[in-house]
Amino acid sequence: MAATARQEKDMKEKATRAMNTAKDPLDKLRQQALARGSTGIISLGRAFRIFDDDGNKKLDYAEFKKGTENYGAQLTKQEVDELFGRFDKDGSGSIGFEEFLCAVRPPMSKARMDIIGKAFKKMDKTGDGVVTSADLKGVYNVKQHPKYQNGELTEEQIFKEFLSSFETNAATRDGSVTKDEFVNYYSGVSASIDTDAYFDLMMRTAWKI
Repeated sequence: MAATARQEKDMKEKATRAMNTAKDPLDKLRQQALARGSTGIISLGRAFRIFDDDGNKKLDYAEFKKGTENYGAQLTKQEVDELFGRFDKDGSGSIGFEEFLCAVRPPMSKARMDIIGKAFKKMDKTGDGVVTSADLKGVYNVKQHPKYQNGELTEEQIFKEFLSSFETNAATRDGSVTKDEFVNYYSGVSASIDTDAYFDLMMRTAWKI
């Protein structure tokens, strides 16, 4: 259900090449995230969310600059300034966090967004927009999992292991995946797949949609 090793490798190589030639700071940041693999966009989102202290989903310049530094983005001060100015359209001194993250996310067609939405809906049994171990019961059958069969892991541990594939940063891992994080993850996978038809087939096969 997560990206295959081949997809991860292709994505990282493609993004690394693009990163070295990118001129636009937004594209440069996007490629740096993709060069870290499928979870690169999620990690970027969480790096910025940490600095949204009051939870208003907005970042001022100081918070934005800290976020880029915390993520390890290779951007000059001029590029950080340019990025912030691009999203601070009203000159209020703050930018919308979600709007920024959506812009960084690799663009996807409506067909890809729709199939990602269907996969998330199948997982999100409670319909609250967050997938936890409780949601996976009855959706993810662990009985064929080799670590369950040999007694190494319990069902709950396998659920947590599965969810952690969308949350590679242990420092920010909380055992749950939001729809935004799910979309961010698959936007990374999508970047390595050329056609909508193949992406659709991959998602339907992985999630039995």
